[in-house]
Amino acid sequence: MASISNYRTPGLRGARTTTLFRAVNPELFIKPNKVVMGFGLITITLCVCYLGYMHATKENQQQLYEAIDSEGERYMRRKTSKWD
Repeated sequence: MASISNYRTPGLRGARTTTLFRAVNPELFIKPNKVVMGFGLITITLCVCYLGYMHATKENQQQLYEAIDSEGERYMRRKTSKWD
């Protein structure tokens, strides 16, 4: 039977690895910091909300212009781009 001393720390923190591996993959060995994770989650959420706000206001700001069709009638039309 294996002794309990072989199971000192669970996961990769207890595994024998090289310094290079630890330097390249620090997220595997650093304990999670809940304050930093909370700050990051709030920051990402605010960025996504801001992008949604910018998209919504851009759609409302599309300018209208007066166009004339082939029969000479005037009508209002929204500006569009070649990509639409």
